[in-house]
Amino acid sequence: MINKYAAATLLLLGGLSSSAWAQDYSRVQAQDLNDNGTPYMVQFRAGNGYPLSSAQAILREQLQLTPDDHMVATKAEADQVGFVHEKYQQYYKGIKVEHATYSVHARRGQVESISGQFEKVRGLNTTPSLNAKAALEQAMSFVGAKTYMWQDAQEEASLKQQENNPAATYKPQGELVVVRNQRSQNPLVAGKPTLAWKFNVYAKAPLSRAFIYVDAHSGEVILQDNIIKHAGATASFATAYSGTRSLANETTTGGYRLREYTRGLGIETYNAKKSNSYTASVDFVDADNSWTAAEYNNANYDNVAGDAHFGAQATYDYWSAVHGRNSYDNAGAKIKSYVHFDDVPGGAGYENAFWNGSVMTYGDGASTFKPLTAMDVCGHEIGHAVCEKTANLTYQNESGAMNEGFSDIWGACVEARAVGQYGLTGKSTWLIGEEIMKAGGALRSMSNPNTYSQPDTYKGTYWKATTTSPTSANDYGGVHTNSGVLNFWFYLLSQGGSGTNDIGSAYSVTGIGIDAAAKIAYRTESVYLTASSTYANARTAAISAATDLYGATSAQVTAVTNAWYAVGVGAAAGGGGGGTVTYCASKGTSVAYEWIDYVKLGTIARTSTSDAGYYNGTATSTSLTAGTAQTISFSAGYASTAYTEYWKVYIDYNQNGVFTDAGELVVSTSSASSATLSGSFTVPTTAKNGSTRLRVVMSDASATTSCNSYSYGETEDYTVTISGGAALTSGVSAASAGLAAPVVAEKALTLFPNPAADVLNVALASKAEVVSATVTDLRGARVAGARFENGQLNVAGLAKGIYLLTVSDGQKSFHERFVKE
Repeated sequence: MINKYAAATLLLLGGLSSSAWAQDYSRVQAQDLNDNGTPYMVQFRAGNGYPLSSAQAILREQLQLTPDDHMVATKAEADQVGFVHEKYQQYYKGIKVEHATYSVHARRGQVESISGQFEKVRGLNTTPSLNAKAALEQAMSFVGAKTYMWQDAQEEASLKQQENNPAATYKPQGELVVVRNQRSQNPLVAGKPTLAWKFNVYAKAPLSRAFIYVDAHSGEVILQDNIIKHAGATASFATAYSGTRSLANETTTGGYRLREYTRGLGIETYNAKKSNSYTASVDFVDADNSWTAAEYNNANYDNVAGDAHFGAQATYDYWSAVHGRNSYDNAGAKIKSYVHFDDVPGGAGYENAFWNGSVMTYGDGASTFKPLTAMDVCGHEIGHAVCEKTANLTYQNESGAMNEGFSDIWGACVEARAVGQYGLTGKSTWLIGEEIMKAGGALRSMSNPNTYSQPDTYKGTYWKATTTSPTSANDYGGVHTNSGVLNFWFYLLSQGGSGTNDIGSAYSVTGIGIDAAAKIAYRTESVYLTASSTYANARTAAISAATDLYGATSAQVTAVTNAWYAVGVGAAAGGGGGGTVTYCASKGTSVAYEWIDYVKLGTIARTSTSDAGYYNGTATSTSLTAGTAQTISFSAGYASTAYTEYWKVYIDYNQNGVFTDAGELVVSTSSASSATLSGSFTVPTTAKNGSTRLRVVMSDASATTSCNSYSYGETEDYTVTISGGAALTSGVSAASAGLAAPVVAEKALTLFPNPAADVLNVALASKAEVVSATVTDLRGARVAGARFENGQLNVAGLAKGIYLLTVSDGQKSFHERFVKE
């Protein structure tokens, strides 16, 4: 007997009883997937009947939660366009799943969509082998600092005073979490949910602050998520002088100091005196409140204190006026800035600016930079604080690149508003750090990222490969390089542009202006993105954000879609944009046991062996007339055992590059037969004329959709040319599109009742006699105590859980899962 399900695979699949957690696809308008195959966003049809009060039930249904999974409500917010957003944190067996948050979006009491990151955790041992003390030693060994903040009595005393808490300490307190292993080279554990100790490790020398995650069983460091975000190749940004400005401050002994309390809980600026100590920092004090160049344009660059204070003030004003946000946390958080910071006290100068998770910190520069208090640097670094309080994008690979990209966006937006408001000169909206470079130039260009060796196209020229071992040596998977893609998207969305990108796609984008683009970017980041989001997720999120703000058929939605197409992410709006429609990938990772061996529709007729999980047959086409009935035939090839396979056939009727529009799933069936199957459908009269994509997907998992990598099976793509139709309108229903009900074939093996307490009835669709039956557990081990006779399996002696039943009719073997309750 062949059992293709290794124990690890069964652990992933087990627990998903088809009867208990079946998804209700009838209410779903569209679905996008995360890189782990779980739904990133599910959009529901209008009038779906889901009230906001049923949020927990919706999440359980759509995410297929097991009894070990729990979604705990953390907050609810109402926005300016009438939505209520309820956010949930995922827990597994009572342990927080890091970076796994999900949101329910409702308007007028009805849920319109859900979105977020969900981790499919199965069979994880949640009892740590390593205690928190031992794990912290591993974390500190990994960081390798000479001194840590909690080892400095002065810093500890200052923290207790600052938080008005005598128990406050910088010493990390371990938290047990579940998190993806992002550093291991072992393919068996790399990228997998792992039980880990989480520590907030703040090192004083050398300076660093990051969340360090230590495997609670092996002691291996599996993730480093930096809290201090660096600003460039040398982890640094620029300085700029904004002329004589009016700054709010307050009186103090000896005169006036740079503190003000008219914005949130205040803005405060301090002098670190070329040290690395926040507690030893002092106020800048001026006797007559006339901070002249004669006094402050000195060898110490004391005039940059005014730039830091003014930059924080302008940044607060931008978020308040444009987005209605009260400081970076939307709760009026105090903005504290420290200038003249040096990681080595009395050193040659610190070429960096950063947000440390609590305060802004600026160095004076050295050989490369001038002091780093430029307006766009202020906006950029405080933008990291906004990200931390909203999407909290993990600082590595694609999510880290977007973390940097959003900060560049906010730096540009803050600077542009300040230029318009105060008449500032010497600043360029689309250059980042243009005023700080001693040799001229800039750090980055949003309008032409290639100028500074950044990609303007996803995985195009200058793209830096993401990595399973992100470190400072590889820029944590290209966070400061690959951010060019998001930067260029925002520039095109704001200003417009046309051309041909690095993957050969000709594009044309009509700009909507920086203010509208910023509103869409902010809603994308604050409402729809989560910690592990990718560029593909960001495209879906941005389109949803633009739809919320301006309507589904708006010019803004078209611009957002075409701008993503321009940077190589997704299709153009309506298949337009001047280029060929790009389709998502769909592929089976293994064809060792089953594959598609026959497809026939019209003049398409292909017999084949396995094609490594995907076959591109788009050079083969057939003609279809709108309004006509069609029959497509297909069959599976098996190495030996006939497994139950799920067939889905899609046609992109409106040629927009996706198969998620209503009526585009034309056949959905399942069978464990190698015989030729067939499904009937009617081409809608509203289908768009011309050539489009036909996709046939065969998978052993019912949850497989049109766009994802799946374990076993195969996808084949072909071309159909439609005539006699018109453009398919959005929101058309399956009935109005002339779509016949999806074909549902009888299962080869049926088990009932399932779940079962005592007896499980077993029947083959062929009516053949079952001559043998074997039960295995989730480890793949054979289970004793289940007796089969007279078409029934006695399961009374089994422990509660999920099992795999394999039966044979003497010629073929068939598999089906069942639950013992």
